[in-house]
Amino acid sequence: MTEERRGSRRRGQGELEALVLSALGEADGPATAGWVQERLGGDLAYTTVITILTRLLAKGAVTRERAGRSFAWTPASDQAGLAAHRMRRVLDAESDREAVLASFVTGLGPDDERLLRDLLGRAGSADRTDRTGGRTGRVHGAGED
Repeated sequence: MTEERRGSRRRGQGELEALVLSALGEADGPATAGWVQERLGGDLAYTTVITILTRLLAKGAVTRERAGRSFAWTPASDQAGLAAHRMRRVLDAESDREAVLASFVTGLGPDDERLLRDLLGRAGSADRTDRTGGRTGRVHGAGED
């Protein structure tokens, strides 16, 4: 039976990654794949969640630590940091960085352009700080995997 006949639609990899990252972002600390799967309503197979988390690890979007026989996963950054990471990946994939940046900047509205200029001015004069907000706490779902 095709997916159309079942009434469901196939989600893209980026959408699944966003769902998993969102679930991890809602955790009070590191979370297991089983916890993420439950948080998403059990709609995804456990192996799919593991595959997505492993891909996110390879992209630097999450970190992991041992939790018993399994791993506990944590977002490497907040939502803004993850969006910035995706933007850098897109920029890095293009051969003409200047053209990409010029096109991006010319597409900004006046308020966003002003904000970007202010941020660039501050970045040139201030030290960069890590805004990940080091998360601590118990591992969500430990013992479930």
